[in-house]
Amino acid sequence: MASSGFAELELEIGHRFREPRFLEQALTHSSLLPESADVAPYDNERLEFLGDAVLDLIVSEEMIRTFPDWGEGQLSKGRARLVNAGSLCAAARKLDLGKYLRLGRGEEKTGGRSKPALLADAYEAIVAAIYLDAGLDAARDFVRRSLVEEAVATEAQWLGRSDYKSALQEFLQAQGRALGTYRVIEETGPDHAKTFRVQVSIGGEIAAVGVGKSKKEAEQLAALATLNQLGVVDEGKTRTNV
Repeated sequence: MASSGFAELELEIGHRFREPRFLEQALTHSSLLPESADVAPYDNERLEFLGDAVLDLIVSEEMIRTFPDWGEGQLSKGRARLVNAGSLCAAARKLDLGKYLRLGRGEEKTGGRSKPALLADAYEAIVAAIYLDAGLDAARDFVRRSLVEEAVATEAQWLGRSDYKSALQEFLQAQGRALGTYRVIEETGPDHAKTFRVQVSIGGEIAAVGVGKSKKEAEQLAALATLNQLGVVDEGKTRTNV
């Protein structure tokens, strides 16, 4: 896809590129370079490297501004959750970045447009492309709109807390037991104010259920309830029940 075909994506991103070559490079996967002589001389790996650093700076600023009472530990946890591959992949999917990726035939055949790693990398490269094209303020606006604002609005209280899902998986793995699996068993309420009920099972047996305002929150609460039952943690404030 030529750079002239990115107008729709620019609308989604909310940024009109003065130098379209930056956007074109951000969407170019390394698999394309050996197959085409008329593509930009670089893939998006260099932009991914820069975007990672710019993203860390922007998210760090946003965490400090949004949560003035948080300490370094909470801020670090919150930033890690916002910039992990899963979050970046989700943000990329909302922008439909996969549709615009410039891939080689091999990646195309193996479903590269939907691969989480490629989408997360492309998001970081887009951040860098905007930064190079228009500076830090423009990149900050994009990251706020596409990544930070929704997470803060829906999961602010969980961003700086312990990752109970990871803690549960690590405990079960250390014990040589089957890892926990999560399933949404109920969704209630209107689209703008849903409540999710998530069940965690271990070895096919139901361990606990968590209820939250997002799937992630409900999963974390289900994991916390399971850790309570296993005697790993003791939090009287848990809002989970079976």
